[in-house]
Amino acid sequence: MSIWKIKPLAKLIEDSQETEGGLKRSLSSGALVALGIGAIIGAGLFSLTGIAAADHAGPAVTLSFVLAAVGCAFAGLCYAEFASMIPVAGSAYTYSYATMGEFIAWIIGWDLVLEYALAAATVSVSWSAYVDKFLQGINIHLPQELLHAPADGGIINLPAIFIVCLLSLVLIRGTKESAIINNILVVLKVSVVIVFIVLGWSHINPENHIPFIPKNIPGTQFGGMPGIAAGAAVVFFAFVGFDAVSTAAQEAKNPQKGMPIGILGSLVICTILYVLFSWVMTGLVPYQIFKGDASPAATAFAVTGYTFLQSVLILAIIAGYTSVILVMLLGQSRVFYSMSNDGLLPSFFSHVHKKFHTPWKTNLFFLVFVSIFAGFVPIKDLGHMVSIGTLFAFTLVCIGIIVMRKKMPNAERKFKVPLVPFVPILGIIVCVYLMTSLTMESWWRLLIWLIIGICIYFFYGKLHSKVDD
Repeated sequence: MSIWKIKPLAKLIEDSQETEGGLKRSLSSGALVALGIGAIIGAGLFSLTGIAAADHAGPAVTLSFVLAAVGCAFAGLCYAEFASMIPVAGSAYTYSYATMGEFIAWIIGWDLVLEYALAAATVSVSWSAYVDKFLQGINIHLPQELLHAPADGGIINLPAIFIVCLLSLVLIRGTKESAIINNILVVLKVSVVIVFIVLGWSHINPENHIPFIPKNIPGTQFGGMPGIAAGAAVVFFAFVGFDAVSTAAQEAKNPQKGMPIGILGSLVICTILYVLFSWVMTGLVPYQIFKGDASPAATAFAVTGYTFLQSVLILAIIAGYTSVILVMLLGQSRVFYSMSNDGLLPSFFSHVHKKFHTPWKTNLFFLVFVSIFAGFVPIKDLGHMVSIGTLFAFTLVCIGIIVMRKKMPNAERKFKVPLVPFVPILGIIVCVYLMTSLTMESWWRLLIWLIIGICIYFFYGKLHSKVDD
């Protein structure tokens, strides 16, 4: 049995057809856009903007967002073409199976655990911190040892575990119901982002934007183009999640049309909001104030005098984090669902609930798995693993488009990436460049994780694969 065997496109299309016991097509194009926004707007906007401004780009963090968005757009275009061709749950795993073979598909599927499952764990830890901050504002104080992992001086992070368990149960209840909850959360957090921009705009001090691009300090990643590029690497995390839309392809009403709209639409909307938000935030106060500030958005908004909105802002951040966790858990369960359907993982992971039409056993598995990381692993370790896993996935998807155009030039494509191979190559360059900006520790963790995955593939997946040579 070859490890390079490819799953035929016809078989993938056949698998995507709705069956009585399979996943249910219930998501409209609008719901897919909301799903993308739900995954994107979160920790990156409310926390990392200040870090990127203070440590690297100054007011030009606005340009850092643009640069990061351009890099994501290259990958997003590639995702959109694949999603319109192969409307199957599984995202980059499924696309790799159709282009580069089973072994590469396994690698990317295993890697996606770093993006989706650990992203959910990472954001749940931030969710816990902001819930504690909100409760303190109304004079409710939780025991600190129950708010932190052992490595951070605590015993367990209970709020983080609570939100993971709650949202996993929501996902078991149904995709349509989960989408409704996500839509409500998206409306709430986007509304507050717009309120921040509108109310803050009139309080911008133009002097805070001078110089807009600070002069580069030689030998550092502050100021000038080096600072903007380093800032882009930091705020890249703010765009993680738009690809999660592709994991819901098998539950979209019209995936050939809806998937490109969902992926690219959510990316465009969030980029516009990010640029305006960062422009206002750096205009309200000098960017140096954000040094070491965990809640820069609240710090900046305080100068507007609208103190009554501080609690609302925190609630919006909590809502933002909640929708991110929801979509990440959704994406992870659908990837394992597809891998199980192909025989690479036990059938346990592809068992669909008879009433709710969701992979409920997979949801329960990740309820436990993600809860362990959320409750016991420090957030800084989780964040680095998420970034490198995501960039690796983006790189393989860009490579996959080049391969697909060579192998299947006449296959039906409802959406086509322009200027192939140049756009995918640019996507590869940007993603690899951003990967090189991460620490060696992150690379070692990725390597160890992939070695574990390779062992599982050769001892189980390869032996149980349902795809013929």
